[in-house]
Amino acid sequence: MHSSGVLTPLERVLADGHLAPVYQPLVRLDSFEPVGFEALARGPVGTELANPAELFGAARAEQRLAELDSACMAAACAGAAEAGLTAPWTLFVNVEPEVADDVVLPTASAAGEDAQPVRIVVELTERALAADPAAVLRLVDRIRARGWGIALDDVGANTETLALLPLVQPDVIKLDLSLIQGKPTARIARVFNAVAAEAERSGGIVLAEGIETETHLRAALALGAQLGQGWYFGRPGPLPAELPAAPSVPVHVRRRPVVDPTSLTSFELAALERPVRTSTKDLLVEVCKHLERQAADVGEACILLAAFQSADRFTEHTKKRYSQLVDGAAYIGVLGVDMPDHVVPGVRGVALDPDDPLALEWDVVVVGPHFAGVLVARDTPDGRDGAEHVLEYVLSYDRDLAITIATGLMARMQP
Repeated sequence: MHSSGVLTPLERVLADGHLAPVYQPLVRLDSFEPVGFEALARGPVGTELANPAELFGAARAEQRLAELDSACMAAACAGAAEAGLTAPWTLFVNVEPEVADDVVLPTASAAGEDAQPVRIVVELTERALAADPAAVLRLVDRIRARGWGIALDDVGANTETLALLPLVQPDVIKLDLSLIQGKPTARIARVFNAVAAEAERSGGIVLAEGIETETHLRAALALGAQLGQGWYFGRPGPLPAELPAAPSVPVHVRRRPVVDPTSLTSFELAALERPVRTSTKDLLVEVCKHLERQAADVGEACILLAAFQSADRFTEHTKKRYSQLVDGAAYIGVLGVDMPDHVVPGVRGVALDPDDPLALEWDVVVVGPHFAGVLVARDTPDGRDGAEHVLEYVLSYDRDLAITIATGLMARMQP
């Protein structure tokens, strides 16, 4: 509110609830059968905030983005219920990751007493996705706890989004329109390979957005898309007064248990799955360097996370190694007691509490589209075998285990 006491245009929109969402159809590409709609936020028609860029720009400027995001989702669900959109239809709604902890999830309203609420898939937009990945993972847990699906939007627009695919494990992978509308390039090939590998492993559905022509449609099919949206199938607008026949094959949402990966340390998680061995520190240092080289080879869609017990263990020699990895990996984070926020440019640091059990561990995990590996270690009870420093450790290249450990470490990474 201005100092004069007059409401800003955004405050009037939020106070009056005058949001006017529009809906764009999503179809199966093998039959063109509609399966759902994506709700797109719009301000009141004929006002300065009708354009979504102006609407969300005002919300950011006035620090009311979470409030606007919550209101947009609520309006989208209310509009769907009013139009009679119920299961097995799917409604896609958007969330801005930068307000993940503060956004209020809507109620999946039904259109009548006997109707099943519409199935909801929440789209996480790529903007600011990697700025606060811990908050994003908490939001993912909140969404999954409701039995809703997750879509990762604009995949391929930047490498950080691509790198977070294995941790978010979306039900729907939405290809950025640049992949569909552009000519084949080495970058598009890298994205295609990463998405294909993730979809094959997880069973995620690939959706192509921005399909406007026959050429775009052929490109989407070539890239493995099963669902599509774009002007070729329908422009955003009000929901139809009479809905088409309900989809014969609804959008599949996998039921995933919500598990807190931080309830156990990396070592404890690994020890549940793999044998614990002992080794001298010198050998394990070389194993860590090997994993770091793998991260460099994997390249820009890779995540590298490491726990160093304390900041003084992150030596000048280690800083030099990690500074050389920054240009190759999408996300590098290190944790330890007294670890500064910015250890070296491009590497995010997180200070652990001295009482945190993770502060006793030495962990390195690498997750990329086609490679995953993890080493976790801690001192043996006596800590030494003669003059040598001895640790107990687990080394694994099991992808699921590496992702679980990476998720637990990422959940501690703050902006």
